[in-house]
Amino acid sequence: MTALPSPKTLRDACTELAEAAAREIMRIYAGDLGVRDKADKSPVTDADQAAELIIAAGLRKLTPGTPVVAEEEMAAGGMPKLDGGPFWLVDPLDGTKEFIKRNGEFTVNIALIEDGRPTLGIVLAPATETLWRGAAGLGADKREGGGAFTAITTRPAPPQGLTACASRSHAIYSDLDIWFRNNNLSVADRVQAGSSLKFCLIAEGKADIYPRFGPTNEWDTAAGHGVLDAAGGEVVTTDGQPLTYGKPRFSNPHFIARSKAAR
Repeated sequence: MTALPSPKTLRDACTELAEAAAREIMRIYAGDLGVRDKADKSPVTDADQAAELIIAAGLRKLTPGTPVVAEEEMAAGGMPKLDGGPFWLVDPLDGTKEFIKRNGEFTVNIALIEDGRPTLGIVLAPATETLWRGAAGLGADKREGGGAFTAITTRPAPPQGLTACASRSHAIYSDLDIWFRNNNLSVADRVQAGSSLKFCLIAEGKADIYPRFGPTNEWDTAAGHGVLDAAGGEVVTTDGQPLTYGKPRFSNPHFIARSKAAR
């Protein structure tokens, strides 16, 4: 197996790929979205597929022989064979429903998985030109617009209580309230955000915890997980074990993304 480039080389190259995909997404965002249904009745747009083509081609050139698991290729039956080595997880447009609503809360997501864990994560919000990234050994940083990257990290637990994230579509908090009470966690505030932005809010110290008690796929979470890990946080299953990748059908169990201060 060919050795991978250095973490910095991979991070910088994937930053450029995410930015190229974002430019194509925003070009389509300004016109006809080309919305249609996939076989599972979930929506897909021209932007999903155009962005994935850019990212997948770039990754295969960057790391020849390293499998790429990408959402739209998977939906079309293109499951690559994993051999236990590193592989890429790509969601070219996480938050397709938000994209269709044109509310800006959608992201480009690229993650590298090694030994079942995300060692690199890139999350880019095209509508706001905000990019978060994290890599093992390099930490996490963030850039807004054309500015410089600045380091980010999770925060200590606020004395007044935690800020909890929820999905944009999760409007009812009753199950979360029960879980918070059962785990003796004091929640002072709640924020809603679409797509993988929730992981990034925790990574940059604007929130503390995101319990997810619904179905997700690995490409939905891997990039945000990589950013959060590099910023000092963690993503665990409900029994406290690290969330891993390369599982059968690439499906996640319920999980909790959090700063380590929010245990």
